Amino acid sequence: MPQSVLDTPDWAHCPECGTLFRMLGFPAAFRRLDTGAGAATVLAEGESSCFYHPQKKAVLPCDGCGRFLCAMCDVELSGQHLCPGCLETGRKKGKLKQLQNHRLRYDSISLALAVLPMFIFWFTVFTAPAAIFVALRYWKAPSSLLQRSKIRFVVALLIAGFQVAGWVWLAVFMTMRRVS
Repeated sequence: MPQSVLDTPDWAHCPECGTLFRMLGFPAAFRRLDTGAGAATVLAEGESSCFYHPQKKAVLPCDGCGRFLCAMCDVELSGQHLCPGCLETGRKKGKLKQLQNHRLRYDSISLALAVLPMFIFWFTVFTAPAAIFVALRYWKAPSSLLQRSKIRFVVALLIAGFQVAGWVWLAVFMTMRRVS
């Protein structure tokens, strides 16, 4: 409904169906958050208060559940204004695609591909090139939510490089042995 019909003493016609109605509401339902606005206390009669902080003035409703929020409780995520409850629910259920809960650690995958198959040496024929591919392909990918160094990639590249070099040397040695 347009804000012009908010808290008017007169009845108005619905723009869709033409039914007469009278709307009583809170100004926070139509307010958009001003950047830099603090969590003000409730000053005027008829103003809405924050769902989480009843002593604070609401500045806008949550786009998820409609609860009124003060400036402290508002979390803006991809143009949506969410309350802490909707943000937590979206995180747990995986509904908020913009909110990253985890990342694959490609550096650890690359290192595991290089190190773990060394106990069964024949697997390194396949895993060493895979470790090199993963390390080079995901070199610039975000490593984790906490910043990590590239040392795992470097170690994986060195170990896998030695393994590939060992297989190349073994192939050349076996070929030379057959020729002789």
